[in-house]
Amino acid sequence: MGERNIEDQEEIYSKVLRAGRRTYFFDVRSTKAGDYYLTITESKKFTHDDGSFHYKKHKIYLYKEDFEAFREHVEEMMDYIINEKGTEVISERHQKDFKKEEEADFSENGEASPTDKFTDIDFDDI
Repeated sequence: MGERNIEDQEEIYSKVLRAGRRTYFFDVRSTKAGDYYLTITESKKFTHDDGSFHYKKHKIYLYKEDFEAFREHVEEMMDYIINEKGTEVISERHQKDFKKEEEADFSENGEASPTDKFTDIDFDDI
C-alpha cells in the first residue's frame, strides 16, 4: 500500500509559472485507477522582519469531468476582465508612477482635484 501511495503522488508532467512573489505549479498526477488529474498550486512567499520567510500554499484539484466547464468559466472571466479593464496592469504594487484618484492633480474632466480647489486663494481677496 505504501508503495502505491508514493506512485499516486508522483508528478507525471509539471509546469511552473513565476509571477512576482507568487509561483504557480501546474502538475498532472495519477489517480489510484491510473487516470490523470490536474493540481494547481499557488505558493506565495512571506518575509518576516528578521529576514526569515515562509510560504503559504493553496491547491486546487481539477478532475477531467470538470475540465470543460472550468475552462469555459476561466475564459469567460478573463475575457470579461480584459474587455472591462484592458490588458494594462493598474496597481500601486506593479507601477511605480501609479496615483490613486484622490492623489491625481486633475480629475477625468480636467478640473483641479478637491484638494487643489481649497488652496486656490488670492490674498487680494482678503
